[in-house]
Amino acid sequence: AGAGEEGYLERELGAVGACADAVSRVAFSGRVSDDQLRGLYAGADVFAFPSRYEGFGLPPLEAMEFGTPVVVARAASLPEVVGYGALLFEPGDSAGLASAIGRVLEDATTRERLVAAGAARVAELTWAACAERTVAVYRELAG
Repeated sequence: AGAGEEGYLERELGAVGACADAVSRVAFSGRVSDDQLRGLYAGADVFAFPSRYEGFGLPPLEAMEFGTPVVVARAASLPEVVGYGALLFEPGDSAGLASAIGRVLEDATTRERLVAAGAARVAELTWAACAERTVAVYRELAG
């Protein structure tokens, strides 16, 4: 069973013992278009990303770009990618995830801080900045 397979998330939630009530309140949309994804990011109160492994982690940055507060697992590249623009929780810690989401939803100061820090982080991680850093590394290596 792979992550792209229909019903994968529902089965995974069942496998970890998520209660039927919680699963029934989650909308499993399947694939969405780019326009729909932008609407989801922009309309979300919080973006939770409990991934345990990411090569880079673009989804949290995409959410930040839309002014959505972000919560991510303290795993792989994610802490470095989000910087101070997100709340972190330990991977696999469902109580920590729930606490971080609750904090964003209930604390306006935290929410506002994350939105501002997220916007600043997105501004730092542009393709132009990436190209400049890459060229600088090549120049340093070339002597």
